[in-house]
Amino acid sequence: MPLTHPLLLSAFCLASALSAQTSKLPALDLVNVKAEPASYRGRQATRITELPNSDGSALAILSGSDFKDGTIETEVAGAPLAGAGGGARGFIGIAFRVQPRGARFECFYLRPTNGRADDQLRRNHTVQYISHPDFPWERLRKETPGVYESYADLEPGVWTKVKIVVSGVKARLYVHGSDQPVLLVNDLKLGESHGAIALWIGPGTEGYFADVAVNPAKRPE
Repeated sequence: MPLTHPLLLSAFCLASALSAQTSKLPALDLVNVKAEPASYRGRQATRITELPNSDGSALAILSGSDFKDGTIETEVAGAPLAGAGGGARGFIGIAFRVQPRGARFECFYLRPTNGRADDQLRRNHTVQYISHPDFPWERLRKETPGVYESYADLEPGVWTKVKIVVSGVKARLYVHGSDQPVLLVNDLKLGESHGAIALWIGPGTEGYFADVAVNPAKRPE
């Protein structure tokens, strides 16, 4: 089983102990987001919302984390904020190999409201890979339709288990504890890089994160 990363554990444990009025949590480097401790659907969690006028990077970076290969596991719940526009999908995910202040990163994210939509095309866009800033979803969908996104059965605002497995330039996304990935990427756009781990949300999203665990791959001695 993955080991809970000490830094991530301390961030979430402290989050649950702090007042709900606290806007900045220990061990989180906030980029265009607000983070606060919350109790959500029976879980102690960290609530993330985007600040106004974000430039497209909305991250809560786990300060001091450094990840290249291995496994990241967490539980997330994302839903559109009250009053969000019609294009809001509850975008929520995990960024990895994050460069300082989110200048570059790889990311898998979910669009929970697409999971059970009546439109099959929307369902096909339920989970997504992006590489910020050069490969946003718009470019990937236009140039290679269907390659970097796929379907998964999701519901907005419901706790969802997510696992990301990274090795070299390959990554796999798993949801709901399945032994088969819902999305495979064989050409991570940042190559064999390394960087921090971050909690990621998209526009118009209320996101909750809990129980982040990291199992880094053993590096040659």
